[in-house]
Amino acid sequence: MTPTLVQRNILKTLRYALRLKCPACGASSIVRKPFHIKHHCDSCDALFKREEGFFVGAILMNVVVSELIILVVCFFALLLLGADYENVLIVLFIVGLIFPVLFFHHSWSLWLAFDYLVESLPTYEK
Repeated sequence: MTPTLVQRNILKTLRYALRLKCPACGASSIVRKPFHIKHHCDSCDALFKREEGFFVGAILMNVVVSELIILVVCFFALLLLGADYENVLIVLFIVGLIFPVLFFHHSWSLWLAFDYLVESLPTYEK
């Protein structure tokens, strides 16, 4: 079974998001420097930073994915490995500190991709 046009567009946009590229064109990065997202795409002028509060979705995505990762690590360590609870808490604390920082750019990128798929991204008016 071949994927439909909509499925291909969703997969293409997801692929762009995972590579931290513009969800609209995939030509340029969304990252200006570490922990700084560009205002708009250099190629297609899609606007990345919009109204006040737009970034809350990216924060929410980062929190939810971080919590899921912590749960997976906890269940894996306790149920499958049979690790000591105190040691698992130390590992979970470290994962809880490091993962959200490492996932920062990807949470922004995935949020932009979601927004692009739902309502498209507005263009930057110079």
